Amino acid sequence: MQEKPLRTSVIGSYPFPGWLEFASQNLDRFGANDIAELQEDAVVAAIHDQVAAGLDVITDGEQTRFDFNLSFYGYLEGIELEGASPRRFGPPAHDQRGKHEISGELAAPNGLGAVEEFERLRRLAPEGPALKASIPGPYTLSGRLLPNDRYPDRYAVTEALLPIVRKEIEDLVAAGCKEICVDEPSMSCYAYKSDTRAFVDLFNRTVEPAAGKIRVCSHLCFGNYKGRAVGKRTPRDMFPAFLELLVDEMHIEMCTTHFVYLDLIEQIVKRFDAAVGVIDVKSYYIETPEDVAAIMRRCLEYAPADRLVFAPDCGLSQTARWAARQKLQNMVRGAKIVRKEL
Repeated sequence: MQEKPLRTSVIGSYPFPGWLEFASQNLDRFGANDIAELQEDAVVAAIHDQVAAGLDVITDGEQTRFDFNLSFYGYLEGIELEGASPRRFGPPAHDQRGKHEISGELAAPNGLGAVEEFERLRRLAPEGPALKASIPGPYTLSGRLLPNDRYPDRYAVTEALLPIVRKEIEDLVAAGCKEICVDEPSMSCYAYKSDTRAFVDLFNRTVEPAAGKIRVCSHLCFGNYKGRAVGKRTPRDMFPAFLELLVDEMHIEMCTTHFVYLDLIEQIVKRFDAAVGVIDVKSYYIETPEDVAAIMRRCLEYAPADRLVFAPDCGLSQTARWAARQKLQNMVRGAKIVRKEL
């Protein structure tokens, strides 16, 4: 339960500025100090947009996770990074991301970089908004690694990654992080055909170092690479098993299903806060404050205001920055309208 009703938040990622997109595709033209400056400037820009929108919770926008050694896979030992996308032409979609081969024992002796990201965010952020770190869960992280004789299936790969992610979470807690989002969209994407109780067990063992100590959030969506979903959009398949997740806040993508599953939040708030996706990151329609307020009023039919959080459906990295900025501003304005009505 939050101190402030109708909390406004984000998932993790935020669009790169155009100059960062260019830089990430031309890293060989920059020196190490240039790259460090690029990263810091990009985080400053992401923080600025979120603070200007008036969000209660902000992140670093995952601005330092462009495709070189600061990606999570770049931190892993025991893999051979994919050299080229398996499909480069035609409509953009998930099959343009290939898989990395496993060449040895999976390890990350220097961590996954999330602690450094959080410390940068804390140093650059102003007083006021809560600061949230984000990290992918081991099941989602396993999705781009090819099983082999040592790790014969996706669950074996996940089990190998689990202690690595858990250690990163433990280190985030030790560094003073008070809120963390553990992204497991693969679990929500495949809940319709998989053992949801096995997913719960994997998730809970992962977040154990943080459970009961800081605010733990889950993010459950249906995919957003290139603005495309990959999973079957049937959130009821996650329940009741996912009510056993060790979280303080459960986020579910709602815009893309036109809020037909909104009644699920009545179940969720019996256990933890419900974070409702009220901004469609796959659409360039800019939701008005009244659009947002109307959905928030519907949510109040199922849950008290101090149990509700509002956020975009997913991270905003696949949405143009101009649109993301306006969408966040209007989400906060919608919350202010409804708060006045409480």
